[in-house]
Amino acid sequence: MSAVEVLVVGAGPTGLAMAGQLAAFGVRARVVDRALDRVHESRALAIQPRTLEVLAGLGVTAELVASGNRAVRLCLHVRGRERSVPLYDLGLQDTAYPYLLFLSQADTERILGEHLAAAGLAVDRGVELVGLDRTADGAVATLRHSDGREEPVSARYVVGCDGAHSTVRHLAGIGFEGGAYPQTFVLADLEADGVEPGSAHGFLSERGMLFLFPLGHPTSWRLLAMRPPTDLTPPDAPVTLDEVQALADTYTAATVRLHDPVWMTNFRLHHRAANRYRSGPVFLAGDAAHIHSPAGAQGMNTGIQDAVNLGWKLAQALRGDPDPALLDTYDTERAPVGRMVLRFTDRAFTVATSSNPVVRFARARMAPALIPAVLAPRLVRAFAFRTVSQLGISYRHSPLSAEDPSAPRKGPRAGDRLPDASVPGGGASGTLHQLTAAPGWHLLLCGPPGAWPAAATASLDQYQLTIHQLTEPDATAAASTSASPALRRLGVTPGASGLFLVRPDGHIGYRAGGSDLAGLLAYMDRWVRS
Repeated sequence: MSAVEVLVVGAGPTGLAMAGQLAAFGVRARVVDRALDRVHESRALAIQPRTLEVLAGLGVTAELVASGNRAVRLCLHVRGRERSVPLYDLGLQDTAYPYLLFLSQADTERILGEHLAAAGLAVDRGVELVGLDRTADGAVATLRHSDGREEPVSARYVVGCDGAHSTVRHLAGIGFEGGAYPQTFVLADLEADGVEPGSAHGFLSERGMLFLFPLGHPTSWRLLAMRPPTDLTPPDAPVTLDEVQALADTYTAATVRLHDPVWMTNFRLHHRAANRYRSGPVFLAGDAAHIHSPAGAQGMNTGIQDAVNLGWKLAQALRGDPDPALLDTYDTERAPVGRMVLRFTDRAFTVATSSNPVVRFARARMAPALIPAVLAPRLVRAFAFRTVSQLGISYRHSPLSAEDPSAPRKGPRAGDRLPDASVPGGGASGTLHQLTAAPGWHLLLCGPPGAWPAAATASLDQYQLTIHQLTEPDATAAASTSASPALRRLGVTPGASGLFLVRPDGHIGYRAGGSDLAGLLAYMDRWVRS
């Protein structure tokens, strides 16, 4: 029997991100997928700013941005009129990625897969999980290869990233509660004439909506359209171009001509969530834990962030000696996020597809006029965008989030994402996110020059963490980082001192004012340890 520390089942974006996160902390996971090849269809289309931030530590974000399209406008079409809303140029100051990046899931998987291959980690394809039994110190998985051979594998932990029909979830006995929407939809990757290239187009009507999203390749466009409620076509029925063109004619008044499809399918949407994300040594992430409508481009992004949250915790449990409750915080932190996303996407989807006469009238007559007017000011668009960008996700109620009573009154709190800000001067120009990008825990010691002498911080040498001193500009502080913009963003007032302990996933674990390290040391002894 072969043995691994972590068995990752499923090699979609969530599974690949999970393996990459583990590898960054020195854990070589085994990744298996029953498919013989990665996806080549577009599927998920957009990457949110927070996802770009958390993947930056793996070194893949620059390539994702270079491969995608970040200058996209949303053009709303209704009753022969067109209104445009930019999805970029939002003026967000606390992130390096203030935009929605349009990129095919096929490219996202390719880039993540190439990253793993460069690290010497290959995906075992044509390998299916068929059995899972718990042991005293982990689990034994039974894997079936494409030639029929079965292989037992001992694993300390098993992570199910195997999608909505998760075998891991089923074998672990975890419930998956929710239901299916009644509508049938059509997805297609194809060419389209009659729409402006490079923009996303939404055609609104009382019947529903049709969207065309810019792809680039394998085709120029991804189409998403709702079949009429009277259309009883089963989801597994084949799709023809004539059918899709007929749908497009209905929504676009025959102004768009479709041709050269490379992929078309019917599908039904579900809204379901696992009733827990952990069962002993077994964990769920991504679609295995939550599925919902594509409204707001939340699905793939939530899954990748599940992986980033869990990956460092598994690595720390394997490499260190933290509180055993550390792994329980994965469910505590991520299950509420999954439920929140489910509620948000369900409400948005209901508005978009409801057959209620009042909703249909508002969708077709009022929304096209109101949405561009409301979102025209950049600040308003930025506020609305922050709602779906996942930049506001916080774990304030997690056991991992702790604050000293002396903590600054303003700025991000424990559990919040560390905001980005420029850190100029001192020979270390960059940003807070660049300073804290390397895998592991980071400690930001803030205050005037000389507030943190080496003798005062010597007790921190026993821990595995990277320490950064952020000071106000001072000609005598050549060894420190002059950091006025960063200090202001963190809520540290001039002349004051404070500290921020940043978790490996970029969230603040502990913060305090002053220069007393007692609370920090107690936190480190419980959750980090040497």
